[in-house]
Amino acid sequence: MLITTAACSATDDEASVVVPSPDAKAARLCRDLHAQLPKEIDGLARTDPGPKSELTAGWGDPAIILRCGVARPPEMIDPAYAGQNGVRVNGVAWLLEKRDDGSYTFTTGARLAYVEVTLPEERTGDGLGPLTDFAAPIKKTIPKGIA
Repeated sequence: MLITTAACSATDDEASVVVPSPDAKAARLCRDLHAQLPKEIDGLARTDPGPKSELTAGWGDPAIILRCGVARPPEMIDPAYAGQNGVRVNGVAWLLEKRDDGSYTFTTGARLAYVEVTLPEERTGDGLGPLTDFAAPIKKTIPKGIA
């Protein structure tokens, strides 16, 4: 028997994200990360997107969105691209990708689970500030390595 459910949000403005589908090992690491995430990022209060998941989190409106357990970005394979578009913030390496809508997506590299953070265009003026708040919980819960 197949049972389907529909999720409804309290408001039409509530952020909604695609929940990643990592393997069991990455999912465990992501749950550990979720438990360590701060209540505020760059001064913005936590406002998790729907559907509720231990693999996603959000802060502010428009929201800074974190998704843990995402697939490795194809661009990460190209050393030249990664070298030109990589940043290191407080000991965590990130691949930077600018999106057509003006937002930026940062994906961790050299960790046993890939963590993706999307900064909406309205939040990009803060530079890499939000990434500094993610460094400690990522280093504590997602070991270095290649996923």
